[in-house]
Amino acid sequence: MACLLLGAGLLALLTVTATGLSGTWDAIQHRDAPRTVAATQLNLALNDMDAQAANILLSSGDSGTGKGRLGESHTNANRIYKQAQETISSSLRTLGAASEGDKVTEDTVVALTDDFAQYQELVGRALENDEHPGGKDPARADYRRATDLLAQRLLPQARQLVDANDAVYEGEYDAAHSDLIIQITAEAVLGTLLLAALVVLQVHLARSFRRIFNPALFAATLCALVALVCGGQLLSTSADQLTIARHDSFDSVVALSRSKAIGYDANADESRFLLDATRRDALEKSFLDKSQQLYGLKDATLATYDDRLATTWDAYQRDHTDRQFTGEYRRELDNITFPGEREAAEKTVAAYAVYQKDDRTFRQLIAEGKVQEATVFCIGWASDTSNAHFGQWMKALDQVTAINSAHHDQAIATGRDAIGIKTPIAGGALLLAGLLLVLGLRARLAEFV
Repeated sequence: MACLLLGAGLLALLTVTATGLSGTWDAIQHRDAPRTVAATQLNLALNDMDAQAANILLSSGDSGTGKGRLGESHTNANRIYKQAQETISSSLRTLGAASEGDKVTEDTVVALTDDFAQYQELVGRALENDEHPGGKDPARADYRRATDLLAQRLLPQARQLVDANDAVYEGEYDAAHSDLIIQITAEAVLGTLLLAALVVLQVHLARSFRRIFNPALFAATLCALVALVCGGQLLSTSADQLTIARHDSFDSVVALSRSKAIGYDANADESRFLLDATRRDALEKSFLDKSQQLYGLKDATLATYDDRLATTWDAYQRDHTDRQFTGEYRRELDNITFPGEREAAEKTVAAYAVYQKDDRTFRQLIAEGKVQEATVFCIGWASDTSNAHFGQWMKALDQVTAINSAHHDQAIATGRDAIGIKTPIAGGALLLAGLLLVLGLRARLAEFV
């Protein structure tokens, strides 16, 4: 009876565990990760949309006449602006539907939606003013109000949504991982007790009936051992894959997405710098602050940043324990886990360094009074422009993100496979063990009778 109860307890434990894990993977794959990604996309698209609004105004030429318009830059800025607008609308719908039942997040989505409508109205007015003769200054004023709204309300709200949804994922992981630690211990205890009980029963029957062993009972013991091993593999694999999904891969996905949004915002600061001469000092400081968020260098200024970056990066490449910098790229380089990830991350920092040098060229052109040349260098699409190098930086960054996203998806698939393969084997082995145990005891009892 004790063997049957232990077997039933182990079967119940594995059934409950498999059901819970299936629910956890469903929540991660269909709720937690997609919501967090939608929030990061919203954050990125807001920065991109504002940058493109500035680029439209910069490339439009004279208000009313369009004289001096930068055709390719103007067309591309309008196209990307509309794409970012659609991404924001889609992300808001996703987050709005997902926030039902969570009043704080729901209120944030509602406030962001309202503020985004006001932002679009201001930008729309700026673009409309720019189409009329003498409308450039009113357009700048409307854009200034729009970008203030972005900085003061929209971006903080978007970052709040990223943090809130990421925290939900972290909570799901913590709960599931804590349960698994308990379940691993319980499975080991129940499984060991079951094996011990079966061995004791085998010995007892051998002595009582003067038989070397009971074949059915021996087979039942083997089945219990298979169940114990498979159950242990289910639990350990699930714990490992949860860690890979949450911390090894998704932490990097969030950090890299955040760094991409910061990069877009820094790039937008260059366009704002060109568009709004009254705010150049503040925008130059803003650009440096964002650079420090990405690759932090203590006490660096724009004048010293390039040399400091080159020196610290060379030191890191010679010795990966020599990390004289902080920021999002340090966070990613501290979490290198997967094949090809380090190479892709280092390629990203190298592309970032090129973009930073372009920024100094851009500012030098403005200092020399070559504003039109600086504008073309900043928002043009030729291969030797800052805009092109920014695109290469973002492409390299996307490759690192893709590596981590792929391993996140693979961890979910591996976790689901463990449930689909190990659970039926362990459950079937336990049921077969119970049947063999009954048959073995029945044969001995029949002999006794």
